[in-house]
Amino acid sequence: MAYDELFELEEQGWRALSSTPGEAAAFYGRVLDDEVVMLLPGGLVIDDRAAAIEAMSGQPWSSYRLEEVRVRRPTPDTALVAYGVVAVRVGAAEYSALVGSGYARREAGWRLTFHQQTPR
Repeated sequence: MAYDELFELEEQGWRALSSTPGEAAAFYGRVLDDEVVMLLPGGLVIDDRAAAIEAMSGQPWSSYRLEEVRVRRPTPDTALVAYGVVAVRVGAAEYSALVGSGYARREAGWRLTFHQQTPR
């Protein structure tokens, strides 16, 4: 999978998170691996697939911008995507974070197995 395709997978996730809770849940239902770990702001650790999908289907973002995207392929069946994000939800302060996502190639394609957001 080329750099642009891995970047596009992350971009699709942000588009889903900026649409409706149902679309976000559907997207992550397709993309999340069976084994997943998410490290989110506030010390939130999610290692249950169903809980991760539920967490991703909250209030949508009204806008977002991805910055300085880096894609690495440590092995043919693993990929890491790291970048900065600046996002806004209606009625909330701007959110700025460093984001890292880890993917594993499965028979059905790339699956998100790790995701971390570190506020900056």
